[in-house]
Amino acid sequence: MKEGIWFIQKYTDNAMFQYRVEKIYFSGKTPYQKIDIVQITLFGKSLFLDDKIQSAEVDEFVYHEALVHPAMMAHPNPKKILIIGGGEGATLREVLKHNTVKKATMVDIDEELVKLCAKHMPEWSNGAFESSKTELIFDDARKFIEHANEKYDVIISDLTEPLEKGPSIYLFTREFYERIFNILDENGVLVVQSGSADPYYNRFFASVYKTLKDVFPLVKPYWTFIFSFNLPWGFNLALKKEQCLEINKRKFKNRIDQSKFGRLKFYHMDLDKGLFSLPLYLHEALSQGRVSTDSQPFIWEA
Repeated sequence: MKEGIWFIQKYTDNAMFQYRVEKIYFSGKTPYQKIDIVQITLFGKSLFLDDKIQSAEVDEFVYHEALVHPAMMAHPNPKKILIIGGGEGATLREVLKHNTVKKATMVDIDEELVKLCAKHMPEWSNGAFESSKTELIFDDARKFIEHANEKYDVIISDLTEPLEKGPSIYLFTREFYERIFNILDENGVLVVQSGSADPYYNRFFASVYKTLKDVFPLVKPYWTFIFSFNLPWGFNLALKKEQCLEINKRKFKNRIDQSKFGRLKFYHMDLDKGLFSLPLYLHEALSQGRVSTDSQPFIWEA
């Protein structure tokens, strides 16, 4: 092993990953979580929250484009967007590539995290925080959703997993999704980052799916591989009404503006065929998920 500083991430009780660190931009704690922003030899600039990798320069575009664009293209005319979490600003960046958007509201509980990302990782937001269409709110997402009196076209849940004592435990429950359902417009779309989609640790992915199915008439799970996570990653797309998800080529070409916030590097209109094609083990896992509730929330355990 080469000498130097190594970041050791405990993934589970049975697995851990090690990363060689070339530079430390920030290491510290906020009232909500531990934050490390470092330069990794293999991944480039990388963000770790509570010692778990969240985003890396080498492939953050894969995660963020996969999270945002299937949901945005599923809505016929998305104008008002709500992002829950998304501290780095890259989810916001991808939303603003859609020229239909009039207002994008981002709600994150950790103001210090957002400011640190803007300072040390400006490539992620690429000017999105300064857009006239952007509204930044620093608040608890559950509190914000419960008091919201606006309707949204698309809501994007870009939250950390529901770790014990973490800030996200009650942001994946049936009660929370019921409130989201009520503040979506009639063609409303919700997308939820849903954790690992590997053959062993897929219970969270299945739980999100099962919980959403209790609230929404149509839920479409999908996945892709994230190099820096060392894992296939899952997402769940929930629609307020059943509708065709096929993307019109002209609509896609006219919708995406790649001039200001950067070009697409992962997502294209034919990619959905692959993203929404699940292997058999994930189909089987979905049937074994359980509904997460406020009284019995899902807590991610290794």
